[in-house]
Amino acid sequence: MDTRFVLPQEQIPTAWYNALPDLPEPLQPPLHPGTKEPVGPDDLAPLFPMALIEQEMTGAPAVDIPGAVLDIYRLWRPTPLVRARRLEEALGTPARIYFKDESVSPAGSHKPNTAVAQAFYNKEDGTTRLATETGAGQWGSALALACSLFDMKCEVFMVGASYDQKPYRRTMMETFGARVHRSPSDQTAAGRAIRAAVPSALWNVTPSGPLWTVTSPSFVTLTSSSPSATRAVECLRRYWSRRGYGSGPPGETRAEPGLACRSRTASWSAIMAVS
Repeated sequence: MDTRFVLPQEQIPTAWYNALPDLPEPLQPPLHPGTKEPVGPDDLAPLFPMALIEQEMTGAPAVDIPGAVLDIYRLWRPTPLVRARRLEEALGTPARIYFKDESVSPAGSHKPNTAVAQAFYNKEDGTTRLATETGAGQWGSALALACSLFDMKCEVFMVGASYDQKPYRRTMMETFGARVHRSPSDQTAAGRAIRAAVPSALWNVTPSGPLWTVTSPSFVTLTSSSPSATRAVECLRRYWSRRGYGSGPPGETRAEPGLACRSRTASWSAIMAVS
């Protein structure tokens, strides 16, 4: 039985579908973070080219895909539609389950579908460089790819923990020509302000698999009641207790590099601050 279904390239869609006209009622408009009033085109103009703003606001049921974008899409699209027969069997369901395999794109996800279009419209508007943030690196990889295809510069500010944990993602972005910065960085006013105001251990803790390693002199302030944060803090307290400091470190205590505290989740919420 067939499990993969792929359209021939000559049947690739030539328009984006706009779901807004088909909603039972209009969505609430986004609010301006400063004024708390509905955002209008003038509010978006400093950030986006007008063509993207028009797409954001349009009530048209479809938006034509520019030819230059279609040419790039054809490098990997149409992507396969896959029937998950084994999942159907495992669930014992009469339903047919399908998924779209977007991993075949050069960046390995669905995100180039919008990144390519955004880069194209910015290029048409005269923009020569795009800057973005990325968490685990998928969006950064997608925009780095898109910028390379349109001969644009790309700056990516990557969350510090992911920058350390996922060097292969960083390498992918750099291979596409992007400059990747560990965030918060010293490249922007916001990054410099954070680095100046917040002790370095808060933004410079380096994880190692399921372990969290103290990489600088520190004490701990618990800012979350989550089990992972509690376990991490108790681990450090036990360490300091074994070192003869009671339940916590004195002001001059310096935790040893390499101290590892086990936590079940990478989203640890205990703030590490330099003593």
